[in-house]
This record gives sequence, structure tokens and C-alpha cells, in this order.
Amino acid sequence: MPGYNQPKHFTAGAGLTFKKKGGGGPRGEKIEHRVGIQAPARVIWEVIADLDAWADWNPLYTKAVGKIAIGGTLTLTLQLPDEAPETIRPVVTDWTPDSLLHWKLTMAGGLVRTVRYLEIDELSEESCVFASGEIVGGLLGRYVARRMGRKMYRGFEAMGLALKERAEAKWRAQGGKPTSAS
Repeated sequence: MPGYNQPKHFTAGAGLTFKKKGGGGPRGEKIEHRVGIQAPARVIWEVIADLDAWADWNPLYTKAVGKIAIGGTLTLTLQLPDEAPETIRPVVTDWTPDSLLHWKLTMAGGLVRTVRYLEIDELSEESCVFASGEIVGGLLGRYVARRMGRKMYRGFEAMGLALKERAEAKWRAQGGKPTSAS
């Protein structure tokens, strides 16, 4: 019987499916900095996981309080270049020791939503790439990314280079092989 499995009357969207673009991850403008670090992933992670010590080395987050746990709230003092310090309270969405830390933040009444990531990609036992970035989405996300993108990138770069220096020094102090600073 023709049309047996079809609606008898036209209904907007009946029988239609729409494929979402992308892999289902966060959408928005991506700002990222990557740097090679000559130290094992575990040493890099030790520096990242020690939130109390961020004030000693991290130029982007000059103060960090909280516990790295899924659903946990961190209290961070964000210091973007040429901007006043700002306290933010992101929620940890994912973390894996020696590998990654992700958090989300909602601002401007939900009009801006960000996903921040710190990721360690191990190249060899004593060499990694550290990626630091943010995906800025929401109704005003594109505007914020365009307005603040350069400063955000410079902040991510400063953090990445400071992490590199700190992790490589820690690795040398533990008797690690010569690093890029040697």
C-alpha cells in the first residue's frame, strides 16, 4: 500500500531528520596555544595538579583554590594581559591524571559559555606537547572571542611557557635527562 508508513497529513518535520554538524562536542570559537615540554607527562601533571602552587609560576591564573574532581568548583584569579584580575568559578567537567583537565564556565547570564582545557599529549617517555585552550560559545561567544581572543592567546602562551620552565626544572631536579633549557 503506497504511503502506508508515511503521515497522512503534512506535519512540519514529520519523517525528517537533521544531522548535527561536528562530533557532538562543544561548539564555538577555539583559541589554543601548544608548546613542547621535555619532561614526562607525570611531572607536567604534578605541576598542574598542585593548585596551591599556581601563584608561584602561573601568569594566567595567579591564584587557584579547589580540588580537581568532576563536578568540583575551582576558584581562580584570571589575569589576562592588560586586563584587571578577575575571579572566576569554573566547574571541572573532566580530568585524567597525566593527561588532561577540562572545566566549563558560564558568564553573562548564560550568553557566554566556555570550555577550557589543559591537555598533555605524550610524544615519548620524556617529551610531551602541552595544549592550553578554550572554546568560547553561546549567543555572545563569537563576539567575546573576537574581542578578547588575542589577549586570551597571549595568556595561554604565557601559561604554557611558564609550565614548560617549571616542569623541565622539576624534571632536572629529579635527575631527569637534559631538557630544552640545558
